[in-house]
Amino acid sequence: MLTKRIIPCLDVTEGRVVKGVNFLSLKDAGDPVALAKAYDLQGADELVFLDITASSDKRRILLDLVARTAEAVFIPFTVGGGISDTDTMRALLNAGADKISVNSAAIRDPDLIRRASALFGAQCVVVAIDAKALISGEKIPPSPMVAVAIDPTSGWQIYTHGGRRPTGIDAVKWAAYMADCGAGELLVTSMDRDGTKAGYDVALLSRIASVTRVPVIASGGAGTMTHIVDALHVSDAALLASLLHFGEMTVSDIKEACSAAGLCMRR
Repeated sequence: MLTKRIIPCLDVTEGRVVKGVNFLSLKDAGDPVALAKAYDLQGADELVFLDITASSDKRRILLDLVARTAEAVFIPFTVGGGISDTDTMRALLNAGADKISVNSAAIRDPDLIRRASALFGAQCVVVAIDAKALISGEKIPPSPMVAVAIDPTSGWQIYTHGGRRPTGIDAVKWAAYMADCGAGELLVTSMDRDGTKAGYDVALLSRIASVTRVPVIASGGAGTMTHIVDALHVSDAALLASLLHFGEMTVSDIKEACSAAGLCMRR
């Protein structure tokens, strides 16, 4: 049985960790280095650091802050936000990151994922997918690629730039395509559920897991232990933010509950 992972997520803007609802109404959640240390001590399996305004602000990621956070932890550390070339990826890996997460840049240039996988190995390459359920009658922008375009059977559309721009791309088709391009993991966030505590979008996670063999990380919507257990039954890892940042749960509490539910957890 494959071991499931619990991964705290540090959404960072202007050097601080923030958390909102549906990618909006952000509230300060603390210092990223201090939180990273705390989660390492709690037994987190990995850590994700996302500079959530780097793409929308058209600036480079906060390299110094990444380096200081990497120094504070002894677990695998993924960094994402505004990353659009392999030189930046190399700089982040040299600064202490173990994996690189790419979202908007992969849509502009899918070959970036192929190049990164060839240079650094697929295990270093995470493709982030921010998806929102389609609404009947919703206006859909043209997709940059016909093969991944939304069609009548599509259920979710991908957004970029921190959830600000619709793409016309079907989330499930895109996940399969990115895995074929060399992504080693897929970080799948439900924009509809993000910060709501209404539960992960298990239907979305299940569909993506069914079309690819690479690990799928569930993100967006955790509110109860049951939500986390349900997500881990269909995905390989659960990403958590507000529940941990505001002290409603600890990583160790979550692992105990998941183990009791029959899931194989790392100790």
